[in-house]
Amino acid sequence: MTQHPVPSARARELVRGAYDLHVHVAPDVMRRRIDDLDLARRFRDLGLAGFVIKSHYVPTAERAEHVRTLVPEVDALGAITLNASVGGMNPVAVEIAGRGGARVVWFPTVDSANQRSCLAEEPEGATPPMWAQLQQDIEDAGMRAEAVPVLTADGAPTTQTAQVLQVMAKHSMVLATGHLHPDESATLVPAARAAGVGRIVVTHPEFTSQRMGLDAQQSLAAQGVFLERCLTTPLTGKVPWETWHRNIRGAGVENSVVSTDLGQPFNPPVEDGLAIVADLMLDQDYTEAEIRLMTVHNSRHLAGADPLPDAPAHLR
Repeated sequence: MTQHPVPSARARELVRGAYDLHVHVAPDVMRRRIDDLDLARRFRDLGLAGFVIKSHYVPTAERAEHVRTLVPEVDALGAITLNASVGGMNPVAVEIAGRGGARVVWFPTVDSANQRSCLAEEPEGATPPMWAQLQQDIEDAGMRAEAVPVLTADGAPTTQTAQVLQVMAKHSMVLATGHLHPDESATLVPAARAAGVGRIVVTHPEFTSQRMGLDAQQSLAAQGVFLERCLTTPLTGKVPWETWHRNIRGAGVENSVVSTDLGQPFNPPVEDGLAIVADLMLDQDYTEAEIRLMTVHNSRHLAGADPLPDAPAHLR
């Protein structure tokens, strides 16, 4: 079995009360390390507050409600990702997800035009994403859907995108940018703000198909957007650790939220992910307050949870 880092007791305590806003757990169409119920029990035992169940293919709000019923100490949250399997940029699907309690809407990931057209090569030794084979299987079976449009040819939000943003605002849902191109995110963010979407996250900006530069990250951070720092992006070799840390410092720890993107069988246990990041950050001379801000306080803010007593004033 692959050996993974074992978090220190100090790191475990630092991330107590955190949400992991990006996990991939069973049941899923791909093999996963753990299922959502067992993960909730492990989160409960470690003092972690909750997690968002992400699927590239199906809504997860109903699953999350089931988990909350069986493990009420942990706030499992549902989501929807606007890929072809839910009709793409589909305001009806978002409306139903919102009524069902979904907290996060990921814009297209595997079916985004940016991901489909990405020619960037993974760094040598990087682990490819698990969904890549599934996407290839779908294409080989002759079922490849068109990429999901977010913007018109003129660079404005499509009618469907505008409707989705309105629905999200009505249900107080969090916008996560998915695998959009940095230029698409730069257009989407002000449109979302104008529509009344209050909480926005740039999904793993260092991911291979995005590779958002520091200037672009700083520009979005200045608009009140959170930049998601996923453990798996550097862990699987998609970006150097040095670049990851440089972007966090350059865009501001106050504008970063740490999640894991874990759940793959070959990666560390999902419940260990946030504490693993905490240990790595301690080694890079982040303060305990900075680590708690990125792992605990910012994640709770996005999850809609009550702030903890040690939360900074701007999040209370």
